[in-house]
Amino acid sequence: MTRRYFGTDGIRGTVGQAPITPDFMLRLGHAVGRVLKTQEPSPTVLIGKDTRISGYMLESALEAGFASAGVNVLLTGPLPTPGVAYLTRALRLSLGVVISASHNPFEDNGIKFFSARGEKLPDRWEQQVEAALEETPQWSDSQGLGKARRLDDAQGRYVEFCKSTVTGELTLKGLKLVVDGAHGAGYQVAPKVFHELGAEVVAIGCSPDGLNINAGFGATHPEALVQAVQTHRADYGIALDGDADRLQLVDAAGRLYNGDELLFLIAADRLAQGRSVPGVVGTLMTNLAVEQALRARGMEFVRAKVGDRYVLEELVARGWQLGGEGSGHLIALDCHTTGDGLVSALQVLQAVVRSGHSLAHALSTVQLFPQVLVNVRLRAGQDWQASPGLAEAQQSVLAELGDRGRLLIRPSGTEPLVRVMVEAADGALARRCAERLADVLR
Repeated sequence: MTRRYFGTDGIRGTVGQAPITPDFMLRLGHAVGRVLKTQEPSPTVLIGKDTRISGYMLESALEAGFASAGVNVLLTGPLPTPGVAYLTRALRLSLGVVISASHNPFEDNGIKFFSARGEKLPDRWEQQVEAALEETPQWSDSQGLGKARRLDDAQGRYVEFCKSTVTGELTLKGLKLVVDGAHGAGYQVAPKVFHELGAEVVAIGCSPDGLNINAGFGATHPEALVQAVQTHRADYGIALDGDADRLQLVDAAGRLYNGDELLFLIAADRLAQGRSVPGVVGTLMTNLAVEQALRARGMEFVRAKVGDRYVLEELVARGWQLGGEGSGHLIALDCHTTGDGLVSALQVLQAVVRSGHSLAHALSTVQLFPQVLVNVRLRAGQDWQASPGLAEAQQSVLAELGDRGRLLIRPSGTEPLVRVMVEAADGALARRCAERLADVLR
């Protein structure tokens, strides 16, 4: 079946264009509701959202769609995506829905779904919804309509959950933290989590107006965090993205740590605590230095396709617990069913506090390799894989890099581009090899 609406991470689009319109959201809620009604007689769904101005409109339309199919609705208001996943599971609900376009600008929006267990839903479920969207609506009569109400303590429940993912002995007393909420879904809960564990908290990016989500703040704009950490002389800075499922972290010196480094730190901390870490899942873009550091400590490392969904699938298939991306979307399945920026930050801070050393010291043995990325625009009809001499050039580059570097050539999923990535301990070598391959493709 050809997918018309669902992509690899829910449904995405631009407000005012198909598929994300109020009319579509009404039909989507109705279609999802009809699918749920085939599985249980009286389903209840949870709807959360970020702080985009379009969320008010889309939330109301989606709520009406569910009610029209006889499905009850709980509304959380602004809440991180992983918070919706947690509450769906904790409250034994039928489905969790998040209205958010994550790290995108405010003009965009999207929808993510979570199962009753707080996990991504299978392709078969999405296919059932796709089919229901193509059918004529079957509106419930007045007696059969669903009801809706606010879940007033949603934020408090989620704050307590985040705190429960670290040991009861952990205290952040004595630490001064800057917390950047990206003017997004975590703007209220994020400062509370760290404050309630004892830290002195300076909040930035926590004043949403519906139009400023991810604008100059958050994980996609860490320069604001770097500046704030230095201005306030904080120990660490923590930046989330618009729906608070990814993390960037800065130390007192203004040094930014990406998801690859933080994933290594969390894995190493578990080993230091005597816990079993058979392997870690990264992506095709994970820095080679991190892979080598993990293997040096006896942990297997596997690369999934870029995207948190693929990382999660690989973890589940192998029965492992830790995985993530350089963007800061980290997954610890022994803590949560999905990536969570706040939970990940707590795991990092717990590791640092337990070690008694700074973050820089804990990661002093991991020196990231320079990564050079060159985008090559394709001509109309160009078959880049058939480019003369490409295979020979690749073999030549691989031989030159040896075990101190790697290359990756992959097409863009959204533009007529081929992305050439070369990383090596020698940045000049990486640049030279990347340009050589790009010239062959041009």
